[in-house]
Amino acid sequence: MAQFLRLREQVPPLYGLLSINAAILAYTHRGIAPGMLTLSVPAVLISACLIRMLMWMRPVKVETLDPTRIARNLRKTSVLAIVFCIAFVCWAFALDQYGGAEQHGHVAIFVAVTLLGCVFCLGFLPKAAEAVCLTVIAAFLIYSAVKGTEVLIAIAINLALVAAVILKLLRDSFNAFVELEISQRALNSERRQAQALGEENAHLAQTDALTGLPNRRYFFAMLESLLEHSGTQDPFCIGLIDLDRFKPVNDTYGHANGDRLLTILGERMAAAAPDNAILARLGGDEFGLIVMGDLDQAEAVTLRLCEQICKPGQLGDVVVSVGCSAGLASFPEAAVTANRLFDRADFALYHAKNHKRGQCVRFTEELEALIRSEQTLDTALQAADLRRELSLAFQPIVETAELEPLGVECLARWHSPLIGQVSPEQLIATAERLGRAREVTLTLFDKALDALERLPANLRLSFNLSGHDLCDASTIAALLERIASAPFPSARLLFEITETSLIEELEIARGALERLRQTGARIALDDFGTGYSSLSSLHQLPLDMVKIDRSFASQLDEAAGRRLITAIRNLARSLSLECVIEGIETENQLISARLAGFPLAQGYLIAKPMPLDDLLRSVVPNLSPLSKAAPLH
Repeated sequence: MAQFLRLREQVPPLYGLLSINAAILAYTHRGIAPGMLTLSVPAVLISACLIRMLMWMRPVKVETLDPTRIARNLRKTSVLAIVFCIAFVCWAFALDQYGGAEQHGHVAIFVAVTLLGCVFCLGFLPKAAEAVCLTVIAAFLIYSAVKGTEVLIAIAINLALVAAVILKLLRDSFNAFVELEISQRALNSERRQAQALGEENAHLAQTDALTGLPNRRYFFAMLESLLEHSGTQDPFCIGLIDLDRFKPVNDTYGHANGDRLLTILGERMAAAAPDNAILARLGGDEFGLIVMGDLDQAEAVTLRLCEQICKPGQLGDVVVSVGCSAGLASFPEAAVTANRLFDRADFALYHAKNHKRGQCVRFTEELEALIRSEQTLDTALQAADLRRELSLAFQPIVETAELEPLGVECLARWHSPLIGQVSPEQLIATAERLGRAREVTLTLFDKALDALERLPANLRLSFNLSGHDLCDASTIAALLERIASAPFPSARLLFEITETSLIEELEIARGALERLRQTGARIALDDFGTGYSSLSSLHQLPLDMVKIDRSFASQLDEAAGRRLITAIRNLARSLSLECVIEGIETENQLISARLAGFPLAQGYLIAKPMPLDDLLRSVVPNLSPLSKAAPLH
């Protein structure tokens, strides 16, 4: 094809050269040669040349570029080149029979110049150039030999030598052309491959390998693009969907089945996602969503996807099901930058998972206020002097019959000079969010150990640990080190944990509790009855005590509630676990707890949490003699 296209540029000048030279030769022989040789024959030859020239100058059609058709045209051109050269040589030799020396010299020049010009024009068709060259030179040599003139023979020999050199140069040039075309074709092929590979890599770089959905990079690229090209009159929303109960699937059936479930869910959601939505897997079991429209439309799309997630999935012979929670944020109401918009949706998701699990939560001004509150807490805790600002309050745990104290629970208190009093729940959540949970826990534990030295020797001290603490090996190691160096028996320590804080990393937490228990300290399960699987926790965790959640104390005034509480007490007794009922606020509740068989109680009726000095000064002396206190098992 390249040869044909290059030849198209050279062939029209070839025919033009033939036509002009033929016209000049005929003109110089006018009146000398017969009219047929100076008019009729050249007219026919020149007309044929012009027709061929116009044919080669026509625009190229797509069908003309067919390789088979091109090869046929090139062969046809080679044949016609020989036919034309024979016709012109015969005509020139016929004219050479007339005129004097000048006319004979013109014929020789015509043959030589025209031959060389045609050979150069046929450089991209070397076979045709060689055929023309051989035909003309052979004819010229034969004609010169027949004429018998030394000058013509010398001209013919010189022409043959020059033509041979020119043919050599043309052959080399054509070979170079072929090599160049081949290398360019190879280069273009490599470029196409590189481009295809680059496009494939770009696609892979923006595609999640497991589900085939767009990945986090693509999600944020599209989000940035939307923010760049959208005005405030073009609302859209982003949503985050996080699976609930997915970790147990991984733990129970293995990560391979977990990945298979994610693939199934991805296929379902991709099929259910409308055209105005972009769905992506952001990582783990979290999916991102961009919906062109307002919050109502985005919520409708999100709920449709959540329906697909909640359908059971077949993993071999096992059928599993998971839930999901979702958070939504809208542009431009929630934010106008990608990171802030994503953070708002993430906070809505966080709120859903912690307060409205299984639901879709929109980011609102109320959530904005919570974010600002959290930011204020973050700032205060980052600047906090923990040893100075943190303190402990103590609440007695007493024997229900004589109200004799058996121990005290220490409760965290944070008084910030920037924002005032902060609840323990906010303190722990903020510390975990900022990465200061270990520092807060150890500071509070040091204060608890100091307080335990001041308490009577027969009183135990309860210290609360979070799930984050139990899953942090460094925190557990620091606690063990402090227990080992304490100047009192570790049996005076009781660590309280809540079941809901252990669900995510139960195995790690159980190992940490075993290490604490091996020191002689005791373990209590706090808020019993409010977890997801409280009964199984009694078997899976190394426990010495259960503390019944305060919500059950309010049921002691009812017959059905008393029966329930009694059943819980009997369950704990059958497992050889000590039992404390929390939240005792009235005399009737205390009496009912005593009648239900609870030996230990805690609540505002007995004493509110107070500083250690107040406890030592007012509570302990007013209770029954400590020497009669029963040990805390």
